[in-house]
Amino acid sequence: MPRLAITNLPEHVAIIMDGNSRWAKQHGLPRFEGHWAGAKNVRHVVEVFAEYNIEYLTLFAFSTENWGRPKSEVRGLPRIFREMIDSELKLLHERGIRLRHLGVIHRLPLDLRRKIEGAIELTKGNTGMTLSIAFDYGGRTEITDAMRRLLVNGITPEEINELSLKEYLYAPEIPDPDLIIRTGGEMRLSNFFLWQAAYSELYFTDALWPDFDRAEIEKALAAYASRQRHFGTR
Repeated sequence: MPRLAITNLPEHVAIIMDGNSRWAKQHGLPRFEGHWAGAKNVRHVVEVFAEYNIEYLTLFAFSTENWGRPKSEVRGLPRIFREMIDSELKLLHERGIRLRHLGVIHRLPLDLRRKIEGAIELTKGNTGMTLSIAFDYGGRTEITDAMRRLLVNGITPEEINELSLKEYLYAPEIPDPDLIIRTGGEMRLSNFFLWQAAYSELYFTDALWPDFDRAEIEKALAAYASRQRHFGTR
């Protein structure tokens, strides 16, 4: 399917992937089947954004607060992440996509940590899209961790400013998102990219994550292209 002629595209798109459980309920399926459906949609979404030459794509998959969900769900979500790496890594690498993880990796199961580290190492030299998966990520935790590392490294209060703090965030080399999309109809950031979202354009859609398809992606990109960004200059 040919891509739309959309100009003024964002460099970095971040997505809060919401609505898997409601999708499952709508289809009369267990909650976990909704997470599987959402995971299967990731490849399609990445492919469409790659067609539009989006340089950075970040997917918010699992928050620090999600550990409080039912135990069966919490045990299953890392398993989905593990199997997605197994099934998708070769293709992503062949397409020149560089993988990153954002979040608190040491709380994840050891075998999953090793798979994540291996995927990052394998793709670190790739020059295509940078695909970041925020798994066990929280914006407040990221800022707290950054402040802790500042102190550990002996940065004095006089040396702390926006630029120095940014250097201690999880991925300081990745530009702030131009566009943050949230699927599923909710209109909040839910502790996602609290520092980086200062001047991001926000786009909310009622489409549930498993239904977030090419048409929905193009609606979001077209909405972004129609906006004028001023960064507080007016």
